[in-house]
Amino acid sequence: MEKQTLSHYQEFSEERFTKRIVFKKGDSTVFLLNFLPGQELPPHAHPGSEVFIQMMQGEGTFNVDGEDTVVQQNEVIHCRNQEKMAFKNTGSVPVSLYVMLSKIPDERFAQDL
Repeated sequence: MEKQTLSHYQEFSEERFTKRIVFKKGDSTVFLLNFLPGQELPPHAHPGSEVFIQMMQGEGTFNVDGEDTVVQQNEVIHCRNQEKMAFKNTGSVPVSLYVMLSKIPDERFAQDL
């Protein structure tokens, strides 16, 4: 088991958003993206991965395949591998996004218990 404290990865920069890797294990990666007000992530996709993003603090706007969605603290979004997504901190406070890119080994790991 490994334990991390997410506040250690909440580092902000005046120049641009920051990306801080929390875990990288096999085909899965967890990281934080940190944005000051007005900073943005350009449009991109994650071929071959499923993307899960939790808004840890603040609020902002995701654009996924041309559709805008406002996301606030404690809300979660999912983007499929070919969906093109972008993000902008449209609020007045810093934003931290908890991002997980993952693949599951087989369907047994994706069932409710």
